[in-house]
Amino acid sequence: MSAGRPRGLALPTADDLRALWRDGSVERSVGILLAVVALGVMSLAVGMLAVPYGWYVVAAAALLVLLGATTIERAAVPILAMPGLVVIQRVGGFISVSDAVLFGAFFFALLFGVRPYSTTMRSLLWLSVIYQVATLFTVVVNPYTANTVEWFHAWLSVGGALVMGWAVGRSGRARFGLSLFMLACVGIAVLTCAAALIKFAQGDFGPVYLEWPIAMHKNLIGCLLGFAAVLAYARPYWVGWPRHAALAAFWICSLAVLASQARQALLGLVVGVLFLTLRKDPDRKRSKLILAGLLPAMVFVAGMVRDQLAEENQFNSAYQRLEWYGQALEVWQKNIWVGVGLRWWETGEHGYVFQPPNAEIEQLSATGIVGLVGFVILFGGAIIVLWGMESRFANVAIAVLLTRLVQGQFDLFWSAIVVSVPFVLIGVAVGAHAYAEEQRGRRPVEPAVEPVERGAP
Repeated sequence: MSAGRPRGLALPTADDLRALWRDGSVERSVGILLAVVALGVMSLAVGMLAVPYGWYVVAAAALLVLLGATTIERAAVPILAMPGLVVIQRVGGFISVSDAVLFGAFFFALLFGVRPYSTTMRSLLWLSVIYQVATLFTVVVNPYTANTVEWFHAWLSVGGALVMGWAVGRSGRARFGLSLFMLACVGIAVLTCAAALIKFAQGDFGPVYLEWPIAMHKNLIGCLLGFAAVLAYARPYWVGWPRHAALAAFWICSLAVLASQARQALLGLVVGVLFLTLRKDPDRKRSKLILAGLLPAMVFVAGMVRDQLAEENQFNSAYQRLEWYGQALEVWQKNIWVGVGLRWWETGEHGYVFQPPNAEIEQLSATGIVGLVGFVILFGGAIIVLWGMESRFANVAIAVLLTRLVQGQFDLFWSAIVVSVPFVLIGVAVGAHAYAEEQRGRRPVEPAVEPVERGAP
């Protein structure tokens, strides 16, 4: 640049432009400009074609936008899909929004996610394969549509959820993805608590069912928010949530679980918190005072069950579960080795139309002894594999898995989002661990983001 010209009138030379390009400033500016132009052209095209071609054009445009987002962040779709996992409403009466979101996010994670998978991730995926092979026998022996569809759905709920969660954690965006999920859960918790206060003010002390903005059964509310409460209580340092925000989320979600009166969710929450309190955490020491707060929850659940068993009403939920256990075992006797098929209660061929409210009994009746062995290998093996991972990442994953297993002892197990959500969260933790390992290899090991907190919950 010539020194004789006034600085305010100076024009960039070729050397100046080359320096800017090497710095990336011009490249980023051109990229943003092209993205804006492309978005404008696409918006114009959608406006012109939407009338004659309807939603097909809108869907195609949305797909292009998502593909474009992956050029900026490879895990953009799985990250943005995290809050969509809580929406249980069905699309066209066939598939739930949560399943559709998981299905789409899985394929984007499979195509654009960071690989290779870590040893822990590969082990978890192999465990899911073992379970799918074990349950394939019942699909072959009992050929009907619901059986086959549910086999693929179970694979998506476990293996697909792990891959989606891995993409979020491995991208280094675990905090953003989990924050989106937590915000959605806190929103549901606030609505649940508000609905409970309204019911209590009217003298109704029964469980809460949400109708707006989405309809949610009390058991779904309880189980979902149980996961959120455990996640908030764990508050792993690699998520970086402020302590006061995590505590607020924990208590609002816990109160919502209590308001739902979903007993299995309360028990699952107690077990998850108990595990996190007793398991060593390298980043904080948790106060054992929280254990005193778990006792009233256990007494509350025990009291509800005792009162129902003492009633003369043989059709309350406690007696109904006992009856269903016996009837499901009766169905299992028809084929003790491979069962009568997944979702057998929808066929109308076995005299009963209920889904067994217990994980192992459902597994036996649907997939027999072979399927139950696969189930034990999947979940028992997952706990063993996760236990061998660094505890600051493993603790929350194991706690969520234990929470789900406890819930499934007293309620439907293979149902909706209550299986996929914990496996997505496990995938995030495993991916975050792999990301942290990679970062440590690039620089000297640094201390934890936050110091050890004594007495922290």
